[in-house]
Amino acid sequence: MGKFDKYIIPLKSLASVSQTYNILLDTDYFTKIDSPEVRKGAIQATIHVKKAGGVFELTFQLEGMVVVPCDRCLDDMEQPVSCNEKLTVKLGPALSEEGDIIIIPEDEGEINIAWFLYEFIVLSIPIKHVHPPGKCNKAMSDQLRKHQSRNISESGDDEESDDLSDEDMGDDAEESEPDPRWDKLKDIYDND
Repeated sequence: MGKFDKYIIPLKSLASVSQTYNILLDTDYFTKIDSPEVRKGAIQATIHVKKAGGVFELTFQLEGMVVVPCDRCLDDMEQPVSCNEKLTVKLGPALSEEGDIIIIPEDEGEINIAWFLYEFIVLSIPIKHVHPPGKCNKAMSDQLRKHQSRNISESGDDEESDDLSDEDMGDDAEESEPDPRWDKLKDIYDND
């Protein structure tokens, strides 16, 4: 028995014109799919299969939560997932894709939806995922503030970030003068 056998839908031998499958995608699923993005989760997947002639329409409803790394502190964070997707499948001579239609071999007559489920989940996760303010790992946040670049105030003067001190910058912080080339660049910025 293969590791994704429970995600196979036997299209050719459907008992009726429409059928519904309920699958729980848990940490075991994400471990087997070997996902670098999603580490674990609990998602309820409801798949409705409807047969119309020689075409099968699969409708996916995914609801739940996954654990992904925070982009800011790299700690795990919970990300809600909610999506509805469709997939059109036809039986044919060989495995292929024609636009939005997946063609599966007629002699097999079944489709494994494990990878499709994963793609739907990953595409529903926002590109940027960070903890709410104040929830990031404190040690990592402190390190980020420590290495934060200097800000330019609206008056055009350089000023250090609130979290950086002259001690952090070393002895040269007091002695260094602004490079006059930067003044010319600031003039260009102010003219916009």
